[in-house]
Amino acid sequence: MAACTATASTAVLLPSNPNSKAYISPKSISVPSSFFGLRNPLVSHAPTSLTSRSSYNTRRSFAVRASELPLVGNQAPDFEAEAVFDQEFINVKLSEYIGKKYVILFFYPLDFTFVCPTEITAFSDRYEEFQKLNTEILGVSTDSVFSHLAWVQTDRKSGGLGDLKYPLVSDITKSISKLYDVLIPDQGIALRGLFIIDKEGVIQHSTINNLAIGRSVDETLRTLQALQYVQENPDEVCPAGWKPGEKSMKPDPKLSKEYFAAI
Repeated sequence: MAACTATASTAVLLPSNPNSKAYISPKSISVPSSFFGLRNPLVSHAPTSLTSRSSYNTRRSFAVRASELPLVGNQAPDFEAEAVFDQEFINVKLSEYIGKKYVILFFYPLDFTFVCPTEITAFSDRYEEFQKLNTEILGVSTDSVFSHLAWVQTDRKSGGLGDLKYPLVSDITKSISKLYDVLIPDQGIALRGLFIIDKEGVIQHSTINNLAIGRSVDETLRTLQALQYVQENPDEVCPAGWKPGEKSMKPDPKLSKEYFAAI
């Protein structure tokens, strides 16, 4: 299958005015043909056991500690990188949010593509809802900050993003995608990974979609609300599809019957 052409960018900074914004000149790049379907499988690895049955039975806490980074239950790998926010280049360091905010960290394959802008703008349009939950959003791809800037400066009706309410991080070295195990090595792009990181810097939720499948802002928000609820109410758990205001459950053979009797 022939590769498809998408738009990327380079930047020329005007030397006469150091305070002026970068001017972006679009050009063409090739997008891997597999981008339009599913990632081709690589060599599979045997699954790693999170915990033995005996240790699980003796564990009183429902907070599972994963055995390898960056699986759910472990500290989120820290990173520092350039990003674009408010049409300016800024520096983002994940650890600066620890003790202050929850973080929605999501990866997407490439700028100037197709599914990606629908996800990125959807999160931006709902940003205030996450802000009310003391949560920051960070988008990441392996594109440069110049490409991010060009995309932000492109109108939505032309396939661009327009102004966003959260930063787009440049993982041009691919190091962040590797840390979070979402990099497709032979293509140099990331799968659609999404991680919810709590205020202690621990990954509490992750999903990874293949390239052709977009994610749900509604489900991300619901999962975040469920996470915050169980952290505020450590003697309760949230059943399937739980939303704020709905009945939760006691993780106990006897006390859980109250929930099951009510549904």
